[in-house]
Amino acid sequence: MRLYDSMSQEKKAFVPRDRDHVTMYFCGPTVYNYVHVGNARPYVVSMVAKRYFEATGYRVTLVENITDIDDRIIQKAAAEGRTAQEVAEEFAQAYRDDTDRLGLGRPDVEPLATEHIQEIIDLIVGLIEKGHAYQAGPDVYYDVDSFEGYGKLSKQQVAEMRHGARVDVGEDKADPLDFALWKGAKPGEPAWDSPWGPGRPGWHIECSAMSLKYLGPDFDIHGGGRDLIFPHHENEIAQAEGALDEPFVRFWMHNGMLNLREEKMSKSLGNILTLRQVLDRHRPEALITAFLGSHYRSPLEFSEGLLEETELQVDRLRNTFRALADHAAGSDGAASADAGGAAVDAATDSDAATVADAALLERAKTRWDTFSLALGDDLNTAAALAEVFGLSREVNVALATGGLSPAAAAQVREIMTGMAHILGLDAVAGGEDAIPADITAMAEERQEARAARDFARADELRAAIGERGYEVRDVPGGFKIVATR
Repeated sequence: MRLYDSMSQEKKAFVPRDRDHVTMYFCGPTVYNYVHVGNARPYVVSMVAKRYFEATGYRVTLVENITDIDDRIIQKAAAEGRTAQEVAEEFAQAYRDDTDRLGLGRPDVEPLATEHIQEIIDLIVGLIEKGHAYQAGPDVYYDVDSFEGYGKLSKQQVAEMRHGARVDVGEDKADPLDFALWKGAKPGEPAWDSPWGPGRPGWHIECSAMSLKYLGPDFDIHGGGRDLIFPHHENEIAQAEGALDEPFVRFWMHNGMLNLREEKMSKSLGNILTLRQVLDRHRPEALITAFLGSHYRSPLEFSEGLLEETELQVDRLRNTFRALADHAAGSDGAASADAGGAAVDAATDSDAATVADAALLERAKTRWDTFSLALGDDLNTAAALAEVFGLSREVNVALATGGLSPAAAAQVREIMTGMAHILGLDAVAGGEDAIPADITAMAEERQEARAARDFARADELRAAIGERGYEVRDVPGGFKIVATR
């Protein structure tokens, strides 16, 4: 595999530190609200990378932190008359619930900052002893000038960064560029005991402490959004390498940002969509496909139209999997190979089946090889996904024209299932229908309208459901929703 490294700004051969074990750390969210859909992109990238490495024979340890102590958490708690812990616990669980809906599994370790206060304190003590940090009243700051390599990730010069930098009210640091490692306690805020008095950790120090605890120095991949390159990841490097005097990370992996109306999606701009909102309206696999359809390093123009397009793509792919499963099981031809619904005749001529089997299996193996090469080239999921869709089209032709044996259908389905698994599309490969929550809600409202004999409203809701690509069917005891496209 060749992987792009943001530090060297080039693709390099990927060689893990521990031979057959890949170690990865991706920065997770600060839990003061529901995560926005942009937070899901690094999550998807990390989980697909994990699946790829595992499929190629590696053991993988993926660590993704949750920041559960931060100024924004404290501010929200104060505004709502709650404790910071209550706010953090609510939205940490909401983050887990929302990302669970993607169906990608969980990282191997999801550490909370508040559960690693001692590791953070120990790291700060080491930095002070080595002359990289200093105490200023109840606070501790990192001395940026003490670390010769500061700016090497973001490609900035310290003198240029210093221009325009300022010291905020309440800070007693020696240089505007110095950043907080430990913040002295303020009335009403959470605090932990430390050698410098009660207080709490700064934001940057937690990731250095937790990644080193679970992965050790010189681990393989550190990832996150491009917006974290400076100052967060730059500061992580200064902290870790300043304390250890050895390399911190082998590869820095940064994904591009999501854009709405040609603007970066962010809370400060007020143009965010939460992950929960998106998954209430669209299937998880449609969102995953939208992310994977662009290279992870590229910015992504995100829109409702994009999700509607990928929803159609995954529905066609799901239909192909269903048709292959039916044919492999000796279907009598009732399956639909495509959204158009070409019937498949399972009873084929044996000579034609032999020729068709060989041709399609050869194409499937070629597609698999190209798929694997694409992922090995800096995790090019867009090119890999194109191979899956290309094979799906070839399967549909083979099924529609006849001549394919059930045994060959089973073999091709196994190859496609392997592709789908690596890309996190297991639900598609299983032929499952994941009905969006708002569609189910409309169907339930329609049921209530019918019970109240408000047939005009029931018809209106049925039409709205149909416009979204679903059909609600009345069945004994309730209703059933099916995808129609």
